[in-house]
Amino acid sequence: MTVMDFGYLWRLAMEKKLVSISAKRQITIPQKFYMQLGFDTDAECMVRGNELVIRPVRKHTGGDFAEEILADLLAQGYSGSQLLEEFKKMQQAVRPAVQELLNQAEQVAVGSIPSEQYDDIFPKGE
Repeated sequence: MTVMDFGYLWRLAMEKKLVSISAKRQITIPQKFYMQLGFDTDAECMVRGNELVIRPVRKHTGGDFAEEILADLLAQGYSGSQLLEEFKKMQQAVRPAVQELLNQAEQVAVGSIPSEQYDDIFPKGE
C-alpha cells in the first residue's frame, strides 16, 4: 500500500454522517459511502469492541495469500507451468488451513483443548 493509498483510506475512514435507525432497527447507508466502499446486495455486520462495523461482502476471488504463495514458490525455484501447478495446489490449501486454525481457536476458547503458550512455540535460547 502506498502512502497515497493510506491517505485516501484515512480520509475515508474519518468521514462521518449521522444516520437514523428506523422502528424496525434499519439504517440506510449514505450513497457516498455505499459507492466509495463498493457495496452490492449484501453487507457484513460485526461488533468490534464497542463499535458496529458494516462493510461490503467481498466475493472470494481465490487471491488469499497469492503474493506470499508466489514469492515462496519463486524462491524455491519454480517457473513456467510448474510454477502455475504448484501455485494452484498451494492456493487450494489455504482456505482449509485457515478453517482448521479457526476450529482449533474455537476449541481453545471453550476449553476443549489446551492453548499453546508463546514460550512453547518460540522457546528461549533457540
